[in-house]
Amino acid sequence: MIKNIAAAAALLAASSAAFAAQPNTFYAGADVGKTRVSDWDERETSYGVFAGYNFHQNFAVEAGYRRLGEEKNYGYKITGDQAALSVIGSLPVAEQVSVYGRLGVNRLEGKVSSGGFSVSDSTTKALVGVGASYAFTPAVSGRVELQRAGSDTTNLSAGVSFQF
Repeated sequence: MIKNIAAAAALLAASSAAFAAQPNTFYAGADVGKTRVSDWDERETSYGVFAGYNFHQNFAVEAGYRRLGEEKNYGYKITGDQAALSVIGSLPVAEQVSVYGRLGVNRLEGKVSSGGFSVSDSTTKALVGVGASYAFTPAVSGRVELQRAGSDTTNLSAGVSFQF
């Protein structure tokens, strides 16, 4: 009987330690950056939000929305938006530092408006990216990422992620 209790206690302790070592599963965050579009004269300020789920410390799925930029010229306003769904592969390189790659699909929408008139167009493209993250605490991380949202669109952003 004492052997059974000891075995059960050992299994309980081992499972508690294994559960504690699991990564936090859900995360969400925001970022700001600069977007370069080949047809635009300047790099535009971007901002976005994202949310994801860690299946494993090395694998996650993430969805996000980003305003790629906004340009105003001669009474016209031109905006670019991105909605994305990606898989992320991550590799720890130090205790608090990881590098990661992103592969996914994104929907890019461009809109031109003037007064009460607007025209928009959208396209779906492959999304690739590389980045690095730094864990300030087990629940808060900072990250820097370079994304190629389309053949003529590149975004460099820095953000913060909160895991829960």
